[in-house]
Amino acid sequence: MTEGNQTVISQFLLLGLPIPPEHQHLFYALFLAMNLTTVLGNLIIIILILLDSHLHTPMYFFLSNLSFSDLCFSSVTMPKLLQNMHSLIPSISYAGCLAQLYFYLYFADLESLLLVVMAYDRYVAICFPLHYTSIMSPKLCVGLLVLSWVLTTFHVMLHTLLLARLSFCEDNVIPHFFCDISPLLKLSCSDTHVNELVIFIMGGLFIVIPFLLIIVSYAQIVSSILKVSSVRGIHKVFSTCGSHLSVVSLFYGTIIGLYLCPSANNSTVKETVMAMMYTVVTPMLNPFIYSLRNRDMKGALARLLCKKKIPFCL
Repeated sequence: MTEGNQTVISQFLLLGLPIPPEHQHLFYALFLAMNLTTVLGNLIIIILILLDSHLHTPMYFFLSNLSFSDLCFSSVTMPKLLQNMHSLIPSISYAGCLAQLYFYLYFADLESLLLVVMAYDRYVAICFPLHYTSIMSPKLCVGLLVLSWVLTTFHVMLHTLLLARLSFCEDNVIPHFFCDISPLLKLSCSDTHVNELVIFIMGGLFIVIPFLLIIVSYAQIVSSILKVSSVRGIHKVFSTCGSHLSVVSLFYGTIIGLYLCPSANNSTVKETVMAMMYTVVTPMLNPFIYSLRNRDMKGALARLLCKKKIPFCL
């Protein structure tokens, strides 16, 4: 499509992953299995928390929302990746690209804020155990969740509207497997200084500050743990927080390494692999981290299987 003397892009080509043609089918099967595992694992956690009254606590209320966010986060990029791996022309429309970017940023931001809320929940549970029920009331839990969704909506709308005003001229090839904001800005033939400034400022608010809040929460938790003389008490605290710390490390480790480290040294392959880590691998591993290291989740699954009279129920 042309507008005056300028060509206007109506679709983009996603180069996808740097996989040799002879290995396409192998990686397609691998990614399909990973996507199915992500969907099934997170759905199981959501269903268990909904059905088991023992899990109707603030911690599992936030965990169910985190699982929903993981489920959506992976579903934004993986189906299109799988489709393009079998397509001769791996294209995505301009509107589809903006929609993918919107939901990708949305669930990435939502996960970041949910991890902060979960860290606060653990902080209250360990540092103020006698007042936990009164502090983490249902009203506060719902309020924190709604605040996370509202803040995420405003942040993502800002980025999407700023990107929608840009023009894309001749080059329409995105060296990535989804529409990320960085490669789109590189393709634009408009002035992107405002976009880059907003990314720098808002990135600090939605990545750095949440990460620092989590660090502060766990610093307070560690300080409280050191006052506990019982080895059993210390072990219990670490087993409670270990799952959340593992998820935080996976999520923020890859994002900080990709977006906050100097990009001049980052190759396209490195950026793609790191993006694959937090968009695909992390949402897949989260259910295993929370279920395999959590007695409550394993107990809920056992009770559900027994209720349904599954033969291998113990």
